[in-house]
Amino acid sequence: MSFIKWFSDLGLDDAEIVGGKNASLGEMYKELAVLGVRIPEGFATTAAAYREYIAANDLEAPIDTILGELDATNVIKLASAASEIRSLVEHAKLPAKLESEILDAYRRLAVARGDIAVAVRSSAAAQDLPNASFAGQQESYLMIRGEAQLLSAVRRAFASLFTARAISYREDMGFAHKAVALSVGIQRMVRSDLACSGVMSTLDQESGFRDVVTIDSSWGFGENVVKRNVNADRFVVFKPTLFEGRRPILRKAVGTKEQTLLFDQFEHRLVNQPTPLVRRRETTLSDDEILALARSAATIEAHYIEIHGRDLAMDIEWAKDGATGELFIVQARLQSVRRRTVANELRTYLLHGAGPQLAEGLAVGNQVAVGNATTIHDPSDSDQFRDGDVLVTAHTDPDWEPLMRRAAAIVTDHGSRTSHAAIVARELGTPAIVGTGDATDCLAEGGTVTVSCAAGDVGSVFAGQLPFEMIQLDPAELPRPHTQIMLNMRDPARAFRLGQLPVDGVGLARMEHILASHVKVHPLALTRYESLPRSVQQQVDQATVGFDDKSEYFVSTVAQGIGTIAAAFYPRPVVVRMSDLNTNDYASLIGGSGFEPAEDNPMIGWRGACRYYHPDYQEGFELELEAIERVRNTFGLSNVRILIPFCRTPEEGRRVLDVMKATGLERGSDGLQVYLMAELPSNVFEADSFAEIFDGFSIGSNDLTQLVLGLDRDSEYVAPLFDERSESVRRAILMLIEAAHRHDLPIGICGQAPSDYPDFAAFLVESGIDSISLSADALIPALHRIVDIEKSKPIAVA
Repeated sequence: MSFIKWFSDLGLDDAEIVGGKNASLGEMYKELAVLGVRIPEGFATTAAAYREYIAANDLEAPIDTILGELDATNVIKLASAASEIRSLVEHAKLPAKLESEILDAYRRLAVARGDIAVAVRSSAAAQDLPNASFAGQQESYLMIRGEAQLLSAVRRAFASLFTARAISYREDMGFAHKAVALSVGIQRMVRSDLACSGVMSTLDQESGFRDVVTIDSSWGFGENVVKRNVNADRFVVFKPTLFEGRRPILRKAVGTKEQTLLFDQFEHRLVNQPTPLVRRRETTLSDDEILALARSAATIEAHYIEIHGRDLAMDIEWAKDGATGELFIVQARLQSVRRRTVANELRTYLLHGAGPQLAEGLAVGNQVAVGNATTIHDPSDSDQFRDGDVLVTAHTDPDWEPLMRRAAAIVTDHGSRTSHAAIVARELGTPAIVGTGDATDCLAEGGTVTVSCAAGDVGSVFAGQLPFEMIQLDPAELPRPHTQIMLNMRDPARAFRLGQLPVDGVGLARMEHILASHVKVHPLALTRYESLPRSVQQQVDQATVGFDDKSEYFVSTVAQGIGTIAAAFYPRPVVVRMSDLNTNDYASLIGGSGFEPAEDNPMIGWRGACRYYHPDYQEGFELELEAIERVRNTFGLSNVRILIPFCRTPEEGRRVLDVMKATGLERGSDGLQVYLMAELPSNVFEADSFAEIFDGFSIGSNDLTQLVLGLDRDSEYVAPLFDERSESVRRAILMLIEAAHRHDLPIGICGQAPSDYPDFAAFLVESGIDSISLSADALIPALHRIVDIEKSKPIAVA
């Protein structure tokens, strides 16, 4: 029996060399090469080789003795036991036959490729079961050159089966230590120290959303990314349109990439060096490379789905060879993070009440947890930590994992969404807030805190125990009314999670949130940059770092935000309202004060449609249109529809459509639909004329109510009179519904009133409204209410 298998010779019958089809090397090498996925040449030892190694050195008994006396919850004793076992395994002797086969294979590889360096990678034989992951618990060794180094690296790889984190994980997951073996893969070294490398996942780990590939990338060898030691670049690609010739890069976020892992040719070892500032600001991958990696990831995923006959996702390591420019896949494994937010495990957390905010950072997950804040600076201080405490620390690495498993929540000073703390928190299903900057100082005194990740991107730590509610539901059991139920969306960060809700699309995607929270710069401060005062130019420069073309910064940022929302709900319709800020809101953007007039009543001033064709803003509107065009045509997200707000006359609507046509977005072309935001009395009285130039109506009940009733809803004196249920507002809405249906056009409403007032919801359903768009937190009660209404009331038919 041979202890060696060449990757090029592997087939499905050889899966046992890495412990089954779930392992990281296995059948993928031969099969995927046929599919065009580039993989470095190499070979692997079989799981039988590891067992022979252990048996030949009589190591099973001493290992059993050490493990039998182990208390895995004691971090210090765990580390000591792990070190003792690794020393036994590492200093054992390779059986002569195994050593001979390894060296013969290495010489064959060297003859084929010259005097080469190799990577020695470990693959546990029970690796990557659907609800568990052994990935990252064993060691890999890079830039191994020569026979002596190779044999030493193989022994160290075998020994790495007994790292403290690997032992602790097997104990927690109930895996018998004897049942786990280890295969060692030896690959031609990809010189990513001269370029970049990283990891990919074929789902969004934060939400479980299945239709994207996420790519993390940093300069140098990939260990910094795998072990989450750097804030890597993050790219997100939409899978469904990827193979249609589109370029659906939904996100390009440049990380700080603080250090670069290189090979020191004088000391013959890997060293981390500070990344030069200019390199930290650069993107590690071109768009073509991002798309090529995403195609490889999607190909690998499809292959494994076919092999296993079930839905699954993949974790993939990749590297770019700086000498040749080639991209390689160096490792692939089944995704271990459970999709906690889909199927029968969809959970929503609602925080009730408020308290002093002690810290904030990036939210990981969407949960809320309460516990005593305990600051730990070193995992050896675990005796100070009680089960159910909130773990507060500067950062984490694999040595912290036994402690992290005991925490109700995790809060760190440093880190990103791809940091070690974030990755482990997702796997554990534990809420975490990373990158707070100062949590170890702010929470040093301890005490009860509430950790909330329920508000989207930003997570907060509040003093005391705040009440919260957890709603768990099975989407398959939710009622589906005849009336279409859609969501109002503003924050792209929540899109992948909310897109899994049982709704019919997005009835209102607010572009102004993206402008205010992501772009932050007035559009004309970008198109007329040269006219700005130097002090304002400096603010714009700071906001647009990495973009030589200021206008491209706007288009790219808006396209990524809208594209993320559209992808999350694809192919369901997403109705995007073009910018609808008041002049005072535009003025608050960077550089905005120089382009906006001071208005006494901006609510009914220069806003909405009248800005879009005006020479003092039209070029800003054209940037918005360019972003929409990119989402629809470059990304391939043709489910995006356009909504024009505050359009006072049909003539104004025509002028807006003319600007759109001149910019390359023509109503009706490639199925583009343009809706009117029906929120003015003129929209009601001239509804038939508006119906001739638009493809549908979306009733904006807030503005319609205040303009029909002639009141300012922000005025404390007249605000109590604001009521969408007033007879005059109901008549206006009914007139709009009837007009839309006369022209066979769809009509919906976006607002809170149908959620708040059962009688108003009943009125809309009975009047034949086609869709109701509401906030996510109102979805469940609204679904039940509308189904009940439809069962008990006659419904108008268009």
